[in-house]
Amino acid sequence: MTIVMLRTAILYLIIILALRIMGKRQLGELQPSELVTTILISNIATLPIEDTGIPMTVGIVPIFTLMCFEVFTSFLVLKSRKIRKIVTGNPVIVIRDGKIQQQELERLRLNVDDIMTQLRSQDVFDIEEVSFAIVETTGTLSVYKKFSAREVTAEMMGLSGDTADEAPPMIVISDGNIIEQSLSLCNLRKEWLREILAQNNMRAEEVFLMSCDRRANYTIVAKEKKEKRKQR
Repeated sequence: MTIVMLRTAILYLIIILALRIMGKRQLGELQPSELVTTILISNIATLPIEDTGIPMTVGIVPIFTLMCFEVFTSFLVLKSRKIRKIVTGNPVIVIRDGKIQQQELERLRLNVDDIMTQLRSQDVFDIEEVSFAIVETTGTLSVYKKFSAREVTAEMMGLSGDTADEAPPMIVISDGNIIEQSLSLCNLRKEWLREILAQNNMRAEEVFLMSCDRRANYTIVAKEKKEKRKQR
């Protein structure tokens, strides 16, 4: 049992390393070649785990081979448009000016229910509201609404704002740990943070969560004190 656990831990770390090298993508955003590589790696990794008689190299070598092949393919796709078209394909317009492109749906082997499901997930219930809908190479549907169906924005209403309002609040302390990158994004320094903490009679270790924006507006959530159980 110990051997199985050890082999599993090693392969687990190797797979994480391989996926990190291949890049960050969500499962639903994987290109066909990436999806195939992920499936193959998961299947190969199970062999040495299920059968302890199989050497670890039988699992490790193919995993790194697939990783190298995927990185090399990604490099070719990046440099060559023709190879990119072969490996990943092209986006396809399935709705144009509120009209479904039936031939394109047939070519993609999609039906109306598939399209409507993805439209509803983007708060679109009427095809007439859609100017363009494009099936991306990952299989997701991108929707560009007609002007009359778009949500009202500040630009449409002629409103102007400060650039400081465009940045969301950032977490500067998480569970007692100071996140210097967030301070930098808020154009603030550690000296400001120390001063704020001193005003609130707190130390960073006592803060569960602290967020602030570029206007230096902040919110602090203190850690809850654990009550000691009385011994009977």
